[in-house]
Amino acid sequence: MSIHGVLGESTSYPKTYQPDTLYAIPRAMGRNDINWQDDKLQLGVDWWHAFEVSWLNSQGISQMAIARFAIPASSPNIVESKSLKLYLNSLNFTEFESWQAVQQTIAKDLTACVGADVEVSLFELDAISSGKDANSGFLIAHPQGKCIDQALDNLQGKVELVEHPDATLLADDADSKPSHDQAETEYQLYSNLLRSNCPVTNQPDWGTLAIDITTSQDIDEAKLLTYILSFRQHNGFHEQCVEQIFADLSQRYNPAKLMVRAWYTRRGGIDINPCRVSDSILLPQPSRLVRQ
Repeated sequence: MSIHGVLGESTSYPKTYQPDTLYAIPRAMGRNDINWQDDKLQLGVDWWHAFEVSWLNSQGISQMAIARFAIPASSPNIVESKSLKLYLNSLNFTEFESWQAVQQTIAKDLTACVGADVEVSLFELDAISSGKDANSGFLIAHPQGKCIDQALDNLQGKVELVEHPDATLLADDADSKPSHDQAETEYQLYSNLLRSNCPVTNQPDWGTLAIDITTSQDIDEAKLLTYILSFRQHNGFHEQCVEQIFADLSQRYNPAKLMVRAWYTRRGGIDINPCRVSDSILLPQPSRLVRQ
């Protein structure tokens, strides 16, 4: 380490097109740790946004775009985020004859990495900021429903720091079992307090979590928030965290419908936004929040 600490450590970025920089991570690594084996974990999309995409046109002039990658949850692999950053940097001094050629190249390489078709979209900055591309999903949105971040304000005592997510925090008291004839209710809840750690670098990942659930069981917002806070020291990829929450809520509330999505804040010019649904018709449109 240099006298400047970790900030003095350099990273070697490729200057030529290097698709084999992309590193695949099997989804099974995270799903094997989830105590719920269900095909519904494969229903959904991981939306990745890359804000530092650049290449050269045929005149050698730098081009700039914002990219969205839609990776199906059914893909056998995810792509390691730093390897994606290095790959995108390898395009910086590579000439392409058109935006379409860039889009097709990235789609081909990501598809080969994750093992399923990846949809790639490139957006012009001016088109987004001027409103000409208002349907892009890059204009600032807001989670639907009720924020539960104050649900513990009247708590007596403290919320304990735990090392791993704890689904038992969602459990009902022994004397408050739900009635079998209770009507189903739709809840739209969200929290800005989702935090976990990258299992590769141990760096913190912050995100907003949204839950849209229809169930005949009552949801205690304080218990739900306590459960979300139990992820604070968990080492897990973004996708695995969302799938763990989806699995735990499915087992606890036996929902008729369920959508769990997260908008994680950007690191290295990239943000990751996983979404899992109990039925493909529930899949929402991609969007971007103010903290992204």
